[in-house]
Amino acid sequence: MGEDGKRIEVRAVMSGVFYRNPAPEEPPYVEVGTIVKKKQVLALLETMKVFQKVKSPAAGTILEILAENETPLKDGDLMFVIRT
Repeated sequence: MGEDGKRIEVRAVMSGVFYRNPAPEEPPYVEVGTIVKKKQVLALLETMKVFQKVKSPAAGTILEILAENETPLKDGDLMFVIRT
């Protein structure tokens, strides 16, 4: 992690239903405090039965998870905050 502690916001790139885990019986992709790599899957967004992976734009640590599991999001809604 960089010493500057830059905060990166991860926002929905489309409207859809937010899912924190790959399947109902599986654990979430990430939790607050999880160290992630660039392009690591953070969640899924479902639009019209098509699932799109939400990937981390940078390596860092998950500071906040703002979207609730299985709730609809609009394009631009804030989902995660990552500290690089």
